[in-house]
Amino acid sequence: NISDAKLCESVLGGVLRGIEFIYKEPGVNKPLTTDDDENKNLNKTKFRIQINKTATAINEIISGLKEEPVEPVFESTELITVKDKPLIKEKSIIVLPFENISPDPDQEYFSDGLTEEIITDLSHIHDLLVISRNSAMTFKGTKKKTKEIASEVNVRYVLEGSVRKAGNNLRITAQLIDGINDSHLWAEKYSGTLDDIFDIQEKVSQTIANALKIQLSSWEKKKIQERPIDNVLAYDCYKRACTEINSMSKERLDNGLKLLHKGLNIIGENAVIYAGVAFAYMMYANIGIKQEDSIKKAEDFVQKAIELDKELAEAHVTLGGIRILKDGDMIKAIDHWALAHVSKPEDPEIMVYLSLGYDLVGQDDVARSLVEKCAKIDPINPLNEAIAGWNHFFGGRFDLALDSLFAAYNLSPENPMHQYFKALILVYNDQAEEAYDFICQNVEEPSENIWSQVTIFLKYIIKRDKNKLNSLLTTDFVTKIQRDLQYSYHIATFYAYLDDKKESFKWLENAISRGFTNYPLLNKRDKLLVNIRGEERFKKLMERVKYEWENFQV
Repeated sequence: NISDAKLCESVLGGVLRGIEFIYKEPGVNKPLTTDDDENKNLNKTKFRIQINKTATAINEIISGLKEEPVEPVFESTELITVKDKPLIKEKSIIVLPFENISPDPDQEYFSDGLTEEIITDLSHIHDLLVISRNSAMTFKGTKKKTKEIASEVNVRYVLEGSVRKAGNNLRITAQLIDGINDSHLWAEKYSGTLDDIFDIQEKVSQTIANALKIQLSSWEKKKIQERPIDNVLAYDCYKRACTEINSMSKERLDNGLKLLHKGLNIIGENAVIYAGVAFAYMMYANIGIKQEDSIKKAEDFVQKAIELDKELAEAHVTLGGIRILKDGDMIKAIDHWALAHVSKPEDPEIMVYLSLGYDLVGQDDVARSLVEKCAKIDPINPLNEAIAGWNHFFGGRFDLALDSLFAAYNLSPENPMHQYFKALILVYNDQAEEAYDFICQNVEEPSENIWSQVTIFLKYIIKRDKNKLNSLLTTDFVTKIQRDLQYSYHIATFYAYLDDKKESFKWLENAISRGFTNYPLLNKRDKLLVNIRGEERFKKLMERVKYEWENFQV
């Protein structure tokens, strides 16, 4: 395919030749002659000659060893293992949080917003690996040297700077540093007003591209110039709201919604802010707060966003969640997340949703490529440790899942989701008593959060306390679990662990009907399902799951 060949040549920086060229020169074992012209000899036949000569020499060595066997001498050595560190990509960068040097310390959010927007702009550049906001913000206020930071996140370049905002006036400094030798490549100062902020962001991104000798395509230039929220005050409300919403607590979700509505009052209709409101309501539903009402409001606002921009990535992320919570349609959810990924291929949060979707339908090998990409662009994020753990868990590699899920918890120990998976993976690694002790020490009872509620349920599964389990099965709890394929799957495995086949099948059938078609995990790998695998009912269910799993198309 000519277009494929051209793509390979552009990436590899060389000329591709067909395999038939290798065989054009007769006498493959002849020595090279002095008139072999390397520049004219584009087919590189001399390499095949030398390979054959080397192979012949190796063959002679092996033959000699066979003729004269030697007794091996063993010495005591210390085995040292190290974790392989990937090679640094030449064109890779981290944008450190811009320092707020404004008279008003409350302007911190403004400097953080500038940092995030520069990261977003640079992420549109295909040839540049950009560390995500989540990982970059972990270095806020750090005393580490730029060289140390570059090594920690495995990038070549570091951008740092400061912001001074006084009233409507701005002064921004930025400098690009080589993370290998700590040398400064360029430094610049930008002065202006709030109205100039978007132009300043664009100039910084263009200057970095020029400094790294990256030729921007017309599409990349267009994406850098795009401003989905072109009012500075409304944009400010949106960025502050995103920080609140991502915390997944009710109080901060409330604050985030107020900020988003304030932004809409300033700018009027806006697709991105509508999508933000929809996402906030979906998060309410995810943690079990007024699910019916939250799902309805999420759907209303996401439709407003789609009417304004049908390809908006943020809208498709929320639509995927709605398809699961409202319709139990995992395939449509994955379709929406895939559309979002096409629109924003470097967004790690979208990759989290998409990789988990693939895991739940038994495509953990497809999910793994997304997990690995997330690890490169967002290396210091508990969610990326979590998705690595989920990929192992839903692939049935419970021993490997342990380290990643523990790491996710250690990075964010207050997060109920990470608490749940730490307890769960202990059970799957035959440490049920340790899981019970961990839950007792870290999860308060009762709780409004659905993840905590399921964790508490697991606590009494471990103790086989059926009276306590029955008391937890409130109408509200059951309704929340029934909506979600993953929760239903976990409850099914818990009842199988208790050898309560009736309840296990009830929840397993619900999980499957809502799209949990991970055939390898259900049919063989999940150790908690061992008590029901011999049942005829289970075998019939697996026939259905296997068909859907085999016919799933990525």
